[in-house]
Parts: sequence; structure tokens; C-alpha cells
Amino acid sequence: MSNRVKFYLDEHVHPAVADGLQRRGADVLTTQEAKTLGATDEEHLQIAANEGRVMFTQDDDFLKLHAAGWEHAGIVYARQQTSVGHIIRSLLLIYEVLSAEEMANRIEYL
Repeated sequence: MSNRVKFYLDEHVHPAVADGLQRRGADVLTTQEAKTLGATDEEHLQIAANEGRVMFTQDDDFLKLHAAGWEHAGIVYARQQTSVGHIIRSLLLIYEVLSAEEMANRIEYL
């Protein structure tokens, strides 16, 4: 797939998720790496969109932004209780089967 999904991980996502994805070749940017800790949800969604990155979050406020009509490069949402292993496997599946264009303004629930 020529236009693979790139991920932007919300600041509350466990660091093992980024590590697991990066070890398997996925392009991942964390809020720590982007130096955007403390930014508002709207700012995070805009940063991700500007970078062409799909936002991965466990914060349902991003679902509300989507419902309010915010444009984005895609949102992947998982509930707080979701295991790190399940998150990594699911994000890798998205990475393997969906293109960045297919994820635009789309929500995937894990």
C-alpha cells in the first residue's frame, strides 16, 4: 500500500503501544516526541490532521469533536480497559489494510 496510515498517539496512551508499533515498522508520533503535552484536544486533532496522522486515543472527547464536524485524518478509539496487546494488534491491522485516504474523517473503534 503506497499511502500507509501514520499514527499520532494521545498523551495518555501507554508508551508500550508506541514501542510495539514502531518495532513492527509503523510510523508513530507521540505527544511527548511532538512536544505537545498539555495541548487541548482540538489542538491535538489539528496537529494530527496537519501531519496526515491518524489520532489514536482512549479519550472519548475526540469522538465528540468528530460528531461536531471537526475535519481530521482519522480517529481510532479504544476504551480505557483495552489491553496494550489488543491495541497494538488492532492498530497494526489498520496499518496493514487501510490507506491514509480511507481513514480520513473516519472513526475506528477497537
